[in-house]
Amino acid sequence: MMIRRILHALVLGLGAQRALADGGSSRWNLKELKSLVTFGNSYTDESRLGYFIEHKEAPPVGWRAPESNSTSTGGFIWPRYVSRYTGAELYNYAVSGAVCSNNITPRYFDALDAPFPSVEQYEIPAFLEDAHHTDPATGKPFLNLPRRETVYAIWIGTNDLGNDAFMTDSQVPGKTLVDYVECIFGALDRLYDHGGRYFVLMNVAPLDLLPQYAPPERGGVPGTPFWPEKPENITQVSHRMKQAVVAVNEIMELKMGSAMRHRYRGAGVAVFDTYSLLSDMYYDPGRYFNGTEPPNVEGWIKHCDLDGNNCEAKPSPDSYMWYDELHPSEQTDRIIAQQFVHVIHGVSTYATYFG
Repeated sequence: MMIRRILHALVLGLGAQRALADGGSSRWNLKELKSLVTFGNSYTDESRLGYFIEHKEAPPVGWRAPESNSTSTGGFIWPRYVSRYTGAELYNYAVSGAVCSNNITPRYFDALDAPFPSVEQYEIPAFLEDAHHTDPATGKPFLNLPRRETVYAIWIGTNDLGNDAFMTDSQVPGKTLVDYVECIFGALDRLYDHGGRYFVLMNVAPLDLLPQYAPPERGGVPGTPFWPEKPENITQVSHRMKQAVVAVNEIMELKMGSAMRHRYRGAGVAVFDTYSLLSDMYYDPGRYFNGTEPPNVEGWIKHCDLDGNNCEAKPSPDSYMWYDELHPSEQTDRIIAQQFVHVIHGVSTYATYFG
């Protein structure tokens, strides 16, 4: 494991050197994080989908997602921990179930009688509306976004690459993984044009290690509440998922070098390698999980039937990497948040910095 970490650091170092050679001096010189703006899916959502479900419509302009410990982790979500660790204001636009674009991988949500709100069609527009909104009670801008002290983070892909999307060939005809990656860059374009200058792009987690997509020898299961009609050949499913994740992560990083020259001049971008971070947690769990029981990276905390009912929770949640078959645990999110803080401080071995 030590050799693997050293090699990982060398690779990231070479990547950063390559980026500096291509784009000049590094522009990742964030002095202080005062505001964090996040976009994504259930891996990041704190309470926004809950509003959609309760009200059957989008939150109004000027609505701020409240703090909640009822999230996909079974507790607090990683950006909330980043806010606590740094004191930064959190503006969270992530929506559980989201994909990058409903023009690529639309996923229908019965509770809304419509596709899940996506990054392209809902999250970015909702942020831009809020960014131009004035709080009527104070006469001040609704969002506090100091240009050089605000970081924008995007973590999307779990649903785009999963079942009812690319995994099951359910994407819009003719759309490819390249289109999915370009959608992410399109979101960055809109944030950059708005004035954003510090971005953290979180690559796709090792989804083939999740119980929903893992091979049987690593705890993979034949069906889950999120995919009750999963194909019988779960080994094939796992291999296909790994190929997709590795491919899009490689495309993402290679594309970023060119993008810094042509699309994001004057900005600083950190590609946060969550794939490697979670892989390290999976293969060396004793360093990360500190519950009263031994670390468990193949099981999960919340067990339900295939209809999502009759749920029971395992004891010692801090021993588990996964909350359920598809989502990280709260302990995993604490580690992600800790590493995110290292990323924004410019010292993370899990980040490649471009500028």
